[in-house]
Amino acid sequence: MVITRPEMEIGRYHWMYRSSRPHRYHHVPALRGNVSPLGIQGCFECCIKCLGGVPYASLVATILCFSGVALFCGCGHVALTGTVSILEQHFSTTASDHALLSEVIQLMQYVIYGIASFFFLYGIILLAEGFYTTSAVKELHGEFKTTACGRCISGMFVFLTYVLGVAWLGVFGFSAVPVFMFYNIWSTCEVIKSLQINMTVPGDQICVDIRQYGIIPWNAVPGKACGPILENICNTNEFYMSYHLFIVACAGAGATVIALLIYMMATTYNYAVLKFKSREDCCTKF
Repeated sequence: MVITRPEMEIGRYHWMYRSSRPHRYHHVPALRGNVSPLGIQGCFECCIKCLGGVPYASLVATILCFSGVALFCGCGHVALTGTVSILEQHFSTTASDHALLSEVIQLMQYVIYGIASFFFLYGIILLAEGFYTTSAVKELHGEFKTTACGRCISGMFVFLTYVLGVAWLGVFGFSAVPVFMFYNIWSTCEVIKSLQINMTVPGDQICVDIRQYGIIPWNAVPGKACGPILENICNTNEFYMSYHLFIVACAGAGATVIALLIYMMATTYNYAVLKFKSREDCCTKF
């Protein structure tokens, strides 16, 4: 009778530990990739796998886009309301003179609601598109192959993002106009204060004519404010809040432009890889 090596190992085990209870040995599977010896993927491996498939560029762009649109829409809405109040109280006491301006501002406030809703949905869609063009889709949901429909959808996102980027450049420039107007009024008030301190020139000779900006007609009464009246306007809470809210709204528009630029790079990269490697099982991590 020939004793094999496994039987010798079992006998040596019983001799060392003097145990009367028989022991059962289970086969340990070989390690494959990031799988643990028990055949169950560990928590650390799952976290690394998930983090490796996150489209960080699209995620940063989405956070920046949501923040910028929220600042632009929220601060712009309140600042427009304050602007109408300042015009009605100090520059155009007749309602018919600024009726058209009031209607335009009210229309812009409704447009702001639409912009906020649209970009909330569009940001989520672009973020989802970024997730579903990463390698995480292949690893978690099996084989992932590009199709003509998928490439067309990616191309549509590229075109739409470029159009929105150009449009928001115009919005960013337009949002700087009220900042310029309020800055001129504020700087004029600072000049009046400095003249009162130095006692050089009377402040009554320094005026701001709001009609020269074209937002109210030339026959509006009074249309301008001078000296102490202008200084009182600058000291009101409505002027202070509207001025700073317009600045924040302009900054929000700039942040949205930057977010759309990042979206442009991400969507263009995804579309290029899907287009030029459409015959392969290709996916991106951007």
